[in-house]
Amino acid sequence: MALNVNINAHDAVPHDEMYEKYPVDRPGKITFIGHHLSAKNTMRCLIRNISLYGADIEVSPHLDMPTNFYLEVLGIRDEIGCTLIRREEEKATVGFNMLIDAEFLHHIRRLSFETAL
Repeated sequence: MALNVNINAHDAVPHDEMYEKYPVDRPGKITFIGHHLSAKNTMRCLIRNISLYGADIEVSPHLDMPTNFYLEVLGIRDEIGCTLIRREEEKATVGFNMLIDAEFLHHIRRLSFETAL
């Protein structure tokens, strides 16, 4: 017995909503990717939620945001390669260029919890 499932494009769940999001409310830094992948300019942001796939961040609505950039969670030295998915005013949703490690996500969540006390 064959099982036929017809999935339309409008029925599919967006990738940024497939993974559980965790509130972190941590300051971050966006580093623009320049010529030959050089780090050119930076801007501050606030990382509201994070998942294995991406993050919801807040940036100044008056600043242009690049399509591709590095995101750094302040307090952690690693940078995450990101792509802008959508932006509405100061709220932006970004996807990581590859899923982050579950241990790294746990480290970010733990750091956020420890500094909130």
